[in-house]
Amino acid sequence: MMRSLLAVLILGGFLNSASAATIIHAGRLIDGRGGPVQNEMSLIIEEGKIKRIVKGYVAGEAKDRVIRLTDQTVLPGFMDMHTHLISQHSKDAYTEKFFMEQADYALRSTTYARATLMAGFTTVRELGDNGVNSVALRKAITNGWIPGPRIFTAGKSLATTGGHADPTNGMKGDFKRDAGPVDGVINGVDDARKAVRQRYKDGADLIKLTATGGVLSLAASGNNPQFTDDELQAIVQIARDYNMTVAVHAHGTEGIRRAVLAGVDSIEHGTYMTDETIGLMKDKGTWWVPTCMAAEWVGEKAKEPGYFPEIVRPKAITVAQAFQGTFAKAYKAGVKIAFGTDSGVSPHGQNAREFELMVEGGMSPMEAIQTATLNAAKLLKIDDRLGTLEEGKIADVIAVEGNPLTDIKTLKKVSFVMKEGEVFKSP
Repeated sequence: MMRSLLAVLILGGFLNSASAATIIHAGRLIDGRGGPVQNEMSLIIEEGKIKRIVKGYVAGEAKDRVIRLTDQTVLPGFMDMHTHLISQHSKDAYTEKFFMEQADYALRSTTYARATLMAGFTTVRELGDNGVNSVALRKAITNGWIPGPRIFTAGKSLATTGGHADPTNGMKGDFKRDAGPVDGVINGVDDARKAVRQRYKDGADLIKLTATGGVLSLAASGNNPQFTDDELQAIVQIARDYNMTVAVHAHGTEGIRRAVLAGVDSIEHGTYMTDETIGLMKDKGTWWVPTCMAAEWVGEKAKEPGYFPEIVRPKAITVAQAFQGTFAKAYKAGVKIAFGTDSGVSPHGQNAREFELMVEGGMSPMEAIQTATLNAAKLLKIDDRLGTLEEGKIADVIAVEGNPLTDIKTLKKVSFVMKEGEVFKSP
């Protein structure tokens, strides 16, 4: 009898503990669905999910934790669809690979992950590293070893020989080796298939390829097409076999056109979009991830003498100038837009600057917020569980001081961060 009574007491205590809730009192609530701001709301969080959202400030029970954000705006955790947590650009970026071990990259990337999370970005799409760093970083964050955003990674980006993501570009002598599919470098359909399968073997969640030249690579062209139609089609076909989406770095018009026709999921950058390619993207339902910050940042750095190698500097100037009109044109045309910064080019933790640039390009503040919430979740195909504040969804919740609908810059002042019901930052 005593043993039975003890068991009942233990079980009762466990149930009471398990049922304890975290209650957030939100002065203003933007749920990510695009509706009007709701005032004086309560979010009841249990076991990492949003159990209820109710009008007014719920008192809760004695065992519940109440977080009072009554003078702040509460939003869904933001999602950045284009990051590079392995690095952060500097004058040493082109030479550090000769002096850093893989462990150095891994340990340094934890600081970038933390900065991203503290800026209110609870999910990122990691689009290109050395092939293993982001997979290990994802594991460390998932296991709770370090704080950081939820990661969906492409591992090593795919390129053609001499293309934007060829890791041997700019090297001389013995370093100028013939990289292959294991390194993410392909030439032909068979290589393309092997490279996708290698990313799956490495533990990647999606595929990233560089369909045109790029700004920061040590190569002359920043916009020429670098994959053939059959290579692109092979990548998309095999990616679909492995239930992977395909994100495509593309600046030049022809590279964008080929990638969209091949059926890729998103175009990154898209600097030299034309009316034709915009029309194709709308017809195919292709997402655009603009990375306005990257264009702004390379343009500013190109003004600093000696910051970029001379082969990079003219590309940076041209892309920055061309991009100014691209965003407004594509947005007005109705292309589907998801939020992305290319952080790692610009400093990590400053991701919210992208919101300002999109608003400057013609978006309303609410539309800009949705690019980093509902739209990003749709691109990742996780909108059934993330991207909006709704009952039953994962409790990724942030708060900012002030009202971002009247001043978009307030999104740079994140005061509260919750990921899966766990508080990482609090006022």
